[in-house]
Amino acid sequence: MTTTADDGRGGEVGGRHGRRRAAGTAVVLVAALASGCGGHGGRHDRGPVPTRPPSPTAMGGSPLAVKIDNVPAARPATGLDAADVVYAEQVEGGLSRLMAVYARRLPSAVGPVRSARESDLELLGQFDRPYLAFSGAQRKLLPLIERAPVRPESPDEASGAYYRDSTRGAPHNLCLRPARLLRSAPGEGALTTGFRYGPAPSGGTPVASRTVRYPAARFTFTWSGARHGWLIAMDGTPAVTTDGPRPAPPTVVVQYVRIRDSKYHDVLGNPTPYTETVGSGRAEVLRDGRSFPATWSRPAANGGTAFTGADGGPLDFAAGQVWVVFARAA
Repeated sequence: MTTTADDGRGGEVGGRHGRRRAAGTAVVLVAALASGCGGHGGRHDRGPVPTRPPSPTAMGGSPLAVKIDNVPAARPATGLDAADVVYAEQVEGGLSRLMAVYARRLPSAVGPVRSARESDLELLGQFDRPYLAFSGAQRKLLPLIERAPVRPESPDEASGAYYRDSTRGAPHNLCLRPARLLRSAPGEGALTTGFRYGPAPSGGTPVASRTVRYPAARFTFTWSGARHGWLIAMDGTPAVTTDGPRPAPPTVVVQYVRIRDSKYHDVLGNPTPYTETVGSGRAEVLRDGRSFPATWSRPAANGGTAFTGADGGPLDFAAGQVWVVFARAA
């Protein structure tokens, strides 16, 4: 399903130069990759593409956040296993989309990259002016993105950081080279999520798998003792990547939030959901093959999210990648 900003060829309205369509404005590389967005484009690249130099402020604590397509035609993704945090959100038509956040390391490529949503700006408020890599957004949303405390990096702003994978069809073929946005990963200090990491808490309930359902998508997390993490299936199909091992995050959070209609909609008239991540509510934390009931609290948009266990104390996550799946609160 495409969003309002898609033009059918993968072009979307870009950032601060929003009157131009990304597919027609920027010179983006076309890469024929046997493994999707992986690698650097291989021998089919058309040579260097001019791009502005990476910002020196990348060392100051600004992580990279990338909107990643998650419909079946967009899979497998690239660079997903390198993310520190992956957020799963509901979008139009009950489908899902991902937001991957990178701080400790940058993969050589990430994709497929897709469009931003209004609630992404609220979610990213917890970071220090994060770089937001996205394919574009609706015209009416562009001024909000420009005013938000993020560094918008659509193909309009950074054409040389993007390329098209010719082995996939548009709009599921826009890929990003993070090294062309940031000189290096900002480091763990950029993960101002509010998460705490430490030994497993006592209690909890043994659980072999957990499924979270959206109207037209679902995620299933199955505990793997061999991987010491949760193997992911999307819509019943194992989630794999083009450039690394099958993702197996040690911690999965099911965060129950209010999901309401925003004032935006797609070309079919489906309203764009707005996922509210400021506030408080119920959560479930999966780690070490067990489920722990929790509550979450994020009082302000410029702060992280705290998770409290049943004993009233902070609930620690396992070291490593964290997946946060936003589910509709009852």
